[in-house]
Amino acid sequence: MSTTDAPNLAVRAAARGSAKTARTLQPSGWPAPKGYANGMAADGHIVVTGGVIGWDIEGHLAKGFVAQVRQALCNIAAILAEGDAQPQHLVRLTWYVVDMEEYLSNLKELGQIYREIFGSHYPAMALVQVVRLVETAARVEIEATAVVPR
Repeated sequence: MSTTDAPNLAVRAAARGSAKTARTLQPSGWPAPKGYANGMAADGHIVVTGGVIGWDIEGHLAKGFVAQVRQALCNIAAILAEGDAQPQHLVRLTWYVVDMEEYLSNLKELGQIYREIFGSHYPAMALVQVVRLVETAARVEIEATAVVPR
């Protein structure tokens, strides 16, 4: 397993003084992913979210796909904080979108929003188009897994 060809996925030191939060898993010879990691390995306590959508503390959904992504990522950051985790502790994100074209046509703005909230730490990610979400007005739902170092 080599991480030398991976994009800049340097792991920031954890608040508890641990040297590394996680390491990327990049098989030798594979092309470097952009905006995600092929795999992650970590040791510590796990923080897992449910499917998080883009609603505020009053239960109102943000208007539009991009605004819902921004709010969902902010909500994930708040949940991580409750579990003594930070964005650099993320090892996996799974995105569920109702319209893949809506996601693809907003990649640049989504990348900016992601970096604004989570920085340049890119965990393993999956993107899945679904027929609908439980909250029918929701355009995106995101699950997160983080590992906080011991």
